[in-house]
Amino acid sequence: MNKPLKIDRTWTLFLDRDGVINHKLPGDYVRNSSEFRFLPSVLESIALLNQYFERIIIITNQQGIGKGIMSALDLEKLHEFMLNEIEKSGGKIDAIYYCPHIAGSGSKHRKPETGMAYQAQQDFPEIDFNKTIMVGDSVTDMEFGKKLKLTTVFIAKDNIPEIDNKSLIDYVFTSLKEFSDFIYESNKF
Repeated sequence: MNKPLKIDRTWTLFLDRDGVINHKLPGDYVRNSSEFRFLPSVLESIALLNQYFERIIIITNQQGIGKGIMSALDLEKLHEFMLNEIEKSGGKIDAIYYCPHIAGSGSKHRKPETGMAYQAQQDFPEIDFNKTIMVGDSVTDMEFGKKLKLTTVFIAKDNIPEIDNKSLIDYVFTSLKEFSDFIYESNKF
């Protein structure tokens, strides 16, 4: 049972993309809007979360660019499609930060490294990491969150993977919808 999480409009929400907002392609990369499929109830969930968080920011590793499978322009077009669909449903994403570098590149921007979070804080100086939640579906998302002392939320569609350090995860939900319902219930009074 998750303990209630009281927040106010000064809080920031960081969301991973693949596996949180959209379906992952097993062993492949989502390269364009025809391959991009929102997970169930994500559009409504983002619209609800906008009522509680001052800003919602996507923080995503996109090594398909570094591998030459897609271009930065392909990714920008895909994100434009995603943002338009979110806005049509009453939601808003304030910014998207992505790292195109491949795993093992040593990039300070590739999660679990924290470069994208500091870039977001530079662009939005009001971001307070003590009032920021990271929602992701991988161990690297949780490691990223804990390096910054963020509240971490793990989206476990099936089971939580074997994690040596259970303290990486503060909350567990099966979907962004379940998390948004929890935020609503925790903050409705």
